[in-house]
Amino acid sequence: MYIGGNDKASKATMIKFLLIVNKQGHPRILKYFDSLPNGRDESVRAQETEVIKKCLTVSDKECSFFDYTTFKIVFRTYGNMCFILAVDDDENELAVLEFIHNIVETFDKYFEKVTEHKIMFNLDRVHMILDEMILNGRIIESSKVQILAPVQLLDQVSRR
Repeated sequence: MYIGGNDKASKATMIKFLLIVNKQGHPRILKYFDSLPNGRDESVRAQETEVIKKCLTVSDKECSFFDYTTFKIVFRTYGNMCFILAVDDDENELAVLEFIHNIVETFDKYFEKVTEHKIMFNLDRVHMILDEMILNGRIIESSKVQILAPVQLLDQVSRR
């Protein structure tokens, strides 16, 4: 699945960051694809908090994406967790929503049913799955079989 745009956009990072938070706003996964000049300082934390609050206060009848500073925020809530992606302004919001759904389906296939508890106690596997799907802010794989093959292989080796 490719969501990119023109040649200029292909040189830039499409996905700026991915956040997975619970309903109380506690971040469970923070994954940045753009470099942060000062690391994750107070201004970045304030920005995260603002985005998380906005996503968690939106009702089910409202839109699942909005413009934020120089990029778009696209989010979707599944159960007790909210998946938030910040993407370039020229990206297709519906395609990004579909990608979020693909992430959740992939987690569901691996964990049998994705829950906050399973994400918290399997951070290494969660990051490995996300790394199979996204590289440098670009979607590189959407096939659940291809994404999960290396993770399942590692599981087989570790059981021995």
